[in-house]
Order: sequence, then structure tokens, then C-alpha cells
Amino acid sequence: MGASGLGENMATDAPYMIREGYLEDRPAARELTIAAYGEYAVIMAPSAWEPLHRAILAALDFQGSATHLVAEQDGVLIGSVLLFPASGADTASSGGRMVWPELRLLAVAPAARAQGVGAALVAACIERARAAGAPALGLYTSDSMRTAMALYERLGFTRVPEYDFQPPGAELVKAYRLLLAQ
Repeated sequence: MGASGLGENMATDAPYMIREGYLEDRPAARELTIAAYGEYAVIMAPSAWEPLHRAILAALDFQGSATHLVAEQDGVLIGSVLLFPASGADTASSGGRMVWPELRLLAVAPAARAQGVGAALVAACIERARAAGAPALGLYTSDSMRTAMALYERLGFTRVPEYDFQPPGAELVKAYRLLLAQ
């Protein structure tokens, strides 16, 4: 798939490499993520898009609690994802946060889609969660993100509706989980 999860691209045929993001990658990753998620501004109702947009911007300002992984091709970032550690709290007390490590803000540059970049970034998150001994890897998505949902399901993630939540005026935020073999 092109991702080793260890910062090197192990697939010789992939035109990109997956690596850990550097501090200097953050502005490009922010721009990439905002561009990738911008398509939802026209799909979603404004009452749903605005809270999502605010949440995206807040998550992009992470301060060291997440592992940032990027896909790079010819010196340009073409993909980005954040892997947050397990929250240690249940969904009721944490506003929807799962008790497993969480994959967030998977973004692929529109021009780089359909090259396996998203799947490679997810695979790198899976490998890292597995290496950390996590029993599962979780994520949240919504119905507007059909392509992402299809990718997650193809990679073995299954719905865990007991972790769903719905912000006021927004779409239902659907929880998914991938059980990791120990």
C-alpha cells in the first residue's frame, strides 16, 4: 500500500511516501486539509458545514497529542492524517470521543485522489495503533463523506452506533471501529 507506518515508503511502485509530519509541514497540511474538506461546504447544509469547519480548524491546531502522518510526492504534501491517542474516557463524558486511538482528518489533495494515498495513510495509522497495543482504532465520519465511508468499510472498519453523536443542527456523526488483532 505504500505505507510502512515507520516513516518510510516500503512499496517501490508507489509514487509517494508516507512519513511522520514535521512541524514545518503544518501550514501545508492545514491548507491541504481545508481544500480537501472544502467540497463538503457545497454538499452540506450551512448549519452542518459551519460546525464541521470549526471542528476541522480546531483539530488542525493540535498541540502534540496527535501523531501527524503525511503523504509526500516530489517534495509536495498530497495527503495528511492525524492519529490521536486513546482518550481513556467514555463517549458520554467526552463529547463523542472514543476510548481507542482515533484517526482524524484524513485528507487527500483532490489532484492526488484515486492513487491509494488515503488507504496508505489509514494503513499507517492501523500499524501504529497495533504497535502501541491498542485493541481497536476508531474514527468518526458522516453521510456526506460517502467516499471516505466506503474506504473505511473496505479496510474492515465497522459501525459502532453506540458511539455516534449529533451536534445541534449538524449531521449525525457516525462512529466506526477496526478491531486490531493482538
